[in-house]
Amino acid sequence: MTGTTHFGFETVAEEEKARRVAGVFDSVADKYDIMNDVMSAGLHRIWKRFAVGVSGVREGQRVLDVAGGSADLSRLFLKKVGNSGQVVLTDINNAMLHVGRDRLLDEGIATPVAQCDAEHLPFPSNYFDCVSIAFGLRNVTHKDAALHEMQRVLKPGGRLLVLEFSKVWKPLEQLYDAYSFKLLPKIGKLIADDEDSYRYLAESIRMHPGQEELKQMMEQAGLERVEYFNLTGGVVAVHRGYKL
Repeated sequence: MTGTTHFGFETVAEEEKARRVAGVFDSVADKYDIMNDVMSAGLHRIWKRFAVGVSGVREGQRVLDVAGGSADLSRLFLKKVGNSGQVVLTDINNAMLHVGRDRLLDEGIATPVAQCDAEHLPFPSNYFDCVSIAFGLRNVTHKDAALHEMQRVLKPGGRLLVLEFSKVWKPLEQLYDAYSFKLLPKIGKLIADDEDSYRYLAESIRMHPGQEELKQMMEQAGLERVEYFNLTGGVVAVHRGYKL
């Protein structure tokens, strides 16, 4: 018997969440990058560069980009690891993965690409120097299982980076809510012709664990020295933990 979980503010069966999240990203894949630029005023690029910057990734290392979608982080990591390293781009959604793969190929970049579930990573234990997941964890049904899997595939001394929307600074809450629930769906309708998916985005952010709760979840998954960096008043946070 399956349990229930959240799809935005709705309570749904666990298997239904995976299907509905897939529908969201099938719908928005073609306009995903444009929408990211518009709804964050380009800040998502700064957030991603910061995350890669604190990763400590060096030339020759192996990186796993989970829920990597349009390959923004993979492209940045590829510059870090050089020709002697490796970056594996993964996503559970085929439409998003095609966007990322085609973008890399258009730039003359060949890197391994795999469609897979963050809760069941098809990679050996103790394999990667760094694992990242950016704006993907809140869409995972069993976040604890995904965190355990990402910890499993890390080498001892490796680190996990989670870049995700988080709990905004309290004085900004009212303004942030007005933007999220009134303006964002309208932008989604105008640019991506999909108001509902961007309403889900706003709701899923509110249901995602805050900074301290996610830190505890990472520790429970076996990661140590977990810390987080608030960006843009806590609109997003980068969590970093190590496998020792």
